[in-house]
Amino acid sequence: MSAYSLQGKVAVITGSGKNIGRATALRLAEAGCRIVVNGRSDSQAVDEVVSHIRASGGEACPVMADVSQQADVTRLIDKSVEAFGGVDIVVSNAGLRRQTPFLTMDYSEWREILSVALDGAFLLARAAAPLMVSRGGGTIIGVSGISTHVGTANRCHVSASKAGLEGLMRALAVELGPQNITCNTIAPGAIDTIRGAAAGGPSPRSLADANVPLGRKGDVEEIAAMVEYLAGPTGRYITGQTLHVNGGAYLT
Repeated sequence: MSAYSLQGKVAVITGSGKNIGRATALRLAEAGCRIVVNGRSDSQAVDEVVSHIRASGGEACPVMADVSQQADVTRLIDKSVEAFGGVDIVVSNAGLRRQTPFLTMDYSEWREILSVALDGAFLLARAAAPLMVSRGGGTIIGVSGISTHVGTANRCHVSASKAGLEGLMRALAVELGPQNITCNTIAPGAIDTIRGAAAGGPSPRSLADANVPLGRKGDVEEIAAMVEYLAGPTGRYITGQTLHVNGGAYLT
């Protein structure tokens, strides 16, 4: 077995009750990871993911926590250690998809959005990295998005938070590389997901607007597959990168 096999690794995935987070939790569980399933408010969705993993023969535990709050993140990591003995993989997927015109946006909303996607990623990495060092390495992955690269109206706070997330991962890749910790960001394009009330209206980028050369929206499984690749044994020489999974809607 490869030293970097996913079998038995402990993965903490924020916002994993639905959509990309859920698909990622299920895929990594299938690959042999023990999964910490996290959500902020929808405990039923989190419990359903945990039940699904356990019914399939995997190991999972639910932890409700708000990643924008340091005490909650500390508790999330402590619960991970209590349940599974440590942390090997962190996927910062939690985020708010609010839509608000810049001219009517107030500072409290700006801070709310950044506190989840950016502050939350910092807090989680800061809490988990020492555990990864003690285990000989690890993987930190942030979930960004196409809007921060192409510009999207009514989402300046979301775009700013994701741009910051990508910068954070690049800096951590350099700083934590000597400890065998890889740090990358995945930037999904138009993905077929169920949008919650916090999204605040229709998708900001319709399939036509996104101009996807492949002619379709992506599937959550395609994002989960990229997470598995980056965390798995064949992705260990990739770090400090933003990997675009968007059907060609944005070309680097």
